[in-house]
Parts: sequence; structure tokens; C-alpha cells
Amino acid sequence: MEKYINLENKLDYEELKIPAKIIKEGGIVIFPTETVYGIGTNGLNKEAIKKLYEVKQRPLNKPISLLVSNIEMVNQVAKNISKLEYKIMQNFFPGPLTIILEKKDIVPDILTANTNTVGIRMPSGEIARKLIEYAGIPIATPSANISGKPSGTNIKDIQKDFEGKVDYFIDNGESKLGIPSTIVRVINNEVHILRQGSISKEEINNIVKNF
Repeated sequence: MEKYINLENKLDYEELKIPAKIIKEGGIVIFPTETVYGIGTNGLNKEAIKKLYEVKQRPLNKPISLLVSNIEMVNQVAKNISKLEYKIMQNFFPGPLTIILEKKDIVPDILTANTNTVGIRMPSGEIARKLIEYAGIPIATPSANISGKPSGTNIKDIQKDFEGKVDYFIDNGESKLGIPSTIVRVINNEVHILRQGSISKEEINNIVKNF
């Protein structure tokens, strides 16, 4: 029987320590971010990531991004980060932006669909940030929905699909933004937008135009 906590009206960070421990040990937790709800597990644990793919019914050729709580965690999982990539992170982390970076060997190949890059995001939602911080590891986190269905923005709808399949539900009401993050990748010092989210191309161009 999975556990459930409601933090919509009373945000007690102490209550996040148990689900954070579950994540670190390879369990699966559904939790809010500022974009949509995420379904996450230990991003450095191959078996946990495999289970995450199965529960979400996600094809193994679709990579999963990592959520981090600070730049040190980015440096733990990514290498050869350019000045432009750091500048983008400096301006849009924490927030609804995912950046594709070259991965280090510590990141399991199953997470990245056997590619040499990994998507990384630092969420601005307090619950997600604290969860990552307490877990002490990057959290592999796609959106909390069965693959092919709309992204989950309300825990009640999400529970119907994942009851009995995950270890913990963290409820914080309706998602603040309700749309997934913008995804960017820097190629030859040029920024390419791979998915448009709440951060616009213009906002990104304003930051990088004088670089």
C-alpha cells in the first residue's frame, strides 16, 4: 500500500525525509514540481530506472531527465560544460528549463537511451528541491502520466493510473504552470529549442544574444 501525504495547505519539510529516503533506496515517488507532477526514482540506480520505465509504460528509446538541487549536482553527472551552457543555467535555474548536456559515466545508459547526453533541470518548486536535497542524489523524473497520456497536473487524476504501482504520493494541489519545461541544447555555441514550454525562445535569446 503506497503512502500519501498532502502538503497543499501545510508545508512541513520534515515529512519529505521519508519519501526522499525511499527514492534514494530505489523506490518510486510521485511529487509536485512547478511545471507538472513528476514520477521519480534514484537517477543513478540502473534497476530503479528500469522499474520507472515499466511503471510509466515508457519506451526504452525515450530518455528520462534528471532533476538536481544545485550546480554541484550538475557537475556530478555532466562534463565538458561550456560557458554558454553555464550561462543558461545561471539565468534559468531553478525554473522550468531542461538543458541537454554531455553525460558522465556515473549516469546509467538506460536513463539516456544509450546516448551520451542527459537532460538536466533544477526545479523551482520547493517540494521538489527539498526532496532532491534530502535524497542527496539526482532524481530521474519524467512527468507523472502513463506514456501517451497528458501530463499529470492533479494528484487525484494521477492516482487512478498509478495506484498500487508506486511507493509514495505527495499532493500539493494543482500544478502551478501546468505545462512541461522548455528543453534546450547548445550545438556549436548555438542554442536550439527542442521543446517549447513556459520559457520562450525570446527569453532565451535575450540572455544569450550578447554572449
